[in-house]
Amino acid sequence: MSQKRGKNDNNKKGHDCFTCGKIMNMKLKTIFKVLFYSVMGPTVLYGIYYLFLHYQPYLIRMHKEVVETKEKRPTFWVYAKSNDTAHLKHVFIVLERCGFELSNNESEWDLLWAHDYPFRSLTTTLRNLKPHQRVNHFPGCGYITNKVDLSTSEGRYIPAAFKIPKDKDLFLQYARLNPDKYFVQKSNDHRGIKIVKISNMNLTATGSFVQEFIDRPYLVDGYKFDIGIYTVITSIDPLRVYAYKGDVLLRFCPVKYYPFDADNLDKYVVGDDYLPIWNVPSLKNYYTHLGFSMKDSLDAYIRSQGKNPDEVWNNIHEAIREVTLMKEGLIKEAIQRFGSGRNFFELIRFDFTLDEDLNVYTMEGNMSPNLSSAHYPPNQLLYEQVIFNLFALIGVGQRIRKDSLQIRNKLEDEMEVATKNLVVLPELCAECKDCFRVECQLCSPCFTTETKLILSQSYKEHQNKMDYQRIFPPPIVEGMVLKDYTLRNQLLVRWYQGKCALDHTWCV
Repeated sequence: MSQKRGKNDNNKKGHDCFTCGKIMNMKLKTIFKVLFYSVMGPTVLYGIYYLFLHYQPYLIRMHKEVVETKEKRPTFWVYAKSNDTAHLKHVFIVLERCGFELSNNESEWDLLWAHDYPFRSLTTTLRNLKPHQRVNHFPGCGYITNKVDLSTSEGRYIPAAFKIPKDKDLFLQYARLNPDKYFVQKSNDHRGIKIVKISNMNLTATGSFVQEFIDRPYLVDGYKFDIGIYTVITSIDPLRVYAYKGDVLLRFCPVKYYPFDADNLDKYVVGDDYLPIWNVPSLKNYYTHLGFSMKDSLDAYIRSQGKNPDEVWNNIHEAIREVTLMKEGLIKEAIQRFGSGRNFFELIRFDFTLDEDLNVYTMEGNMSPNLSSAHYPPNQLLYEQVIFNLFALIGVGQRIRKDSLQIRNKLEDEMEVATKNLVVLPELCAECKDCFRVECQLCSPCFTTETKLILSQSYKEHQNKMDYQRIFPPPIVEGMVLKDYTLRNQLLVRWYQGKCALDHTWCV
């Protein structure tokens, strides 16, 4: 009995010891866990915090890149017969800086930049444009940029020219009456220009013309040159035209004009390898060392010769008005197949030459003028500023951040231009009782949708023109004669007169 009890006691003691050991083991584990987590927890959290601080800029940049890749942007596409668009490098650069991205004709694009005339190949697309879509050519712009059509137009600033063979007899008669004059025969692509004797001319060749040669040109350091003026037509019927005043393109013949030799084309024909302004001694100091524009450098030189250059620029602007007004009706007819024409704009470079008395002569208008600085890298700034100012003028370079050129809502549209920005002639409009009276059409109760669109575009162009100067409507002066303009042009000029009366900045 006692032995059995002793054995049970021993078993009980052993069990109690085992239980105590187990409890102690659990306590130790618990203490270890507490110590481990109290030490390692803050260490891990600190490590995570350190990594977050270290990689925060990277994470933010990654997030920003993800957001930016998802952000929709205005789109443009390019039409060119050649797949090589390297010559449009600066157009691409400026559009990307303005927030645009390259797309294609299958997308809901905002801008079409066509290097080649697009209205034959893209007829269907361009007949179904949406209001916000813009195209950089007008149908019928060839009436200005076609060499034969422009040169054989009669104008104060255009040297006498004759289509061949149509005007052969007229040319021969003119030559007999002016025996001391020289003539050049040109093809429509403006290649092969050369002074030739009448007896050696091909007066039966189609697609060519004969033009009077300006044989006493104005020279700088003995070099003949031409002046390129970048010009934008933003509207036809009514007409609105702007010339870039930020600079001009001066191109010099590589060989001095005198002693004159008709067989040496480098003396009187400006070719692709022209002499740039920075290699003309009398202009180099102004342009290269003092940092003036080409235009200001030429002005300084002309003044140094005791002459006033202001008349030159006034006549150049008048010459541009002459051409655009002369061709507006023909372009208007071509536009009719493509809607109202409000989607189109045109960048042209008009080239002029001067005679020794600083008289101005219109030589040609270039559709899709060269905007590549590959041959002359210093021209990059000129081209990019011409393009940048162009996009501001026509509203493609937007002040409001949007993913398209489409109007988003009425309030935003009115923020840019409201009715109060368009109304003029308060005394006249207060008396207007009949919208059939012509001037009353400029009063807000008589606004049609088309009139309001025309005035809104005109208003925004004035606000956004930057370094473009309005050529037409012309500067507002007292006693202006409007009777030679179309009715729509008269009405638009009258509106500018009204704006000028309210704010003198609209006068020019």
